[in-house]
Amino acid sequence: MRHRVVHVVVAGEIGGAERMLAELASRPDESGADHTIALFTPDAKLRDFFTSYGIKIIARNGVRESIVTTLQHAFGHEDLNWLCAVLKSEQATIVQLHTFGSQVLGARAAIKQRLPFVRTEHSTRVYRDISCIPFSRWSLARAAAVVAVGDYIAGVVRPHLRHNQRMFVVRNGVDTNRFSPVANYAQGHAFRFLLAGRLEHRKGVDIALRAVAQAPTITLDIAGDGEDRAKLEQLAKRLGVSDRVRFLGYLADVRAAIGDVDAMLSSSRTEGLPVGLIEAMACERPVLAPPVGGIPEVVINDQTGWLTDNLSVEAIATKMQQVAANREKCRELGKSARQWAVANASIEAMRAGYGAVYSAIDSERRTPRM
Repeated sequence: MRHRVVHVVVAGEIGGAERMLAELASRPDESGADHTIALFTPDAKLRDFFTSYGIKIIARNGVRESIVTTLQHAFGHEDLNWLCAVLKSEQATIVQLHTFGSQVLGARAAIKQRLPFVRTEHSTRVYRDISCIPFSRWSLARAAAVVAVGDYIAGVVRPHLRHNQRMFVVRNGVDTNRFSPVANYAQGHAFRFLLAGRLEHRKGVDIALRAVAQAPTITLDIAGDGEDRAKLEQLAKRLGVSDRVRFLGYLADVRAAIGDVDAMLSSSRTEGLPVGLIEAMACERPVLAPPVGGIPEVVINDQTGWLTDNLSVEAIATKMQQVAANREKCRELGKSARQWAVANASIEAMRAGYGAVYSAIDSERRTPRM
């Protein structure tokens, strides 16, 4: 049976979950399913992003981003009826949920249409944020299957599952043909790191800026946008590092920015399995990061990059300077990072993994209950 999967996405930005979904849904034959995205977003960039991959998008008009509208999406009748109509018109056989905002609404629509739904767990936020936990648990208990994007997330999710509830681990993958080796940053320049991500508290950009202030030979590019951008630019000025830090803003294609640096940096306070770091590794850029969340699954110390002792400013600054002192070692680890990404985080393996999830759901539905 060839499945018709409708992905429900309620989001206001392009992040790792959205990039992973674009790679999954853009190659239907490799996942054994046809894909449509039912999209709730006020962000035209996100709509254009999915469309650029050739994915069918059905977008809800008039969406706004606020706590009130999130509750309306989850518990109101208008969005529920709209989504049920999408599932019916697309002849959906499986519904897949990717974001917290989609979990209640998507579950309600799937249940109303008598369809199984899959939850993909991209982070651990809904298991730690008390404002999310009651709603997330209600949805989780009714999922036909749960997919964790890495072992760390799987470990957090597993205690919350029902007895015998199906769980799969399907690691995020990247297109290692598209994200391929790029020329090394010119030796004559100061050692440069790239930090890419949403400019918000959990990404720890403030920690990175303070580390740069303690590492006078280091320069840093920051790719991304968000509500904290103005505050972070002011912090860079106060720390006296504005001449060594470039805020690049949102980049639709981050490959050129990766090509301009020697290594990737993460200073996140929390992470699931970061797609952006794997993309950099596929481009032969090693990663410097703290041992937070799922990061140690991809950043293997002295093989694909460097793990700091902890998340402190001092630990990151010290490791930055050690890394910058040996460019040859950096290039060696970049090649090793590329090899790891190809062997362990290919887009083909990810698509095949979701194909296996869809088949398992279909098999379970067809198995007679004793």
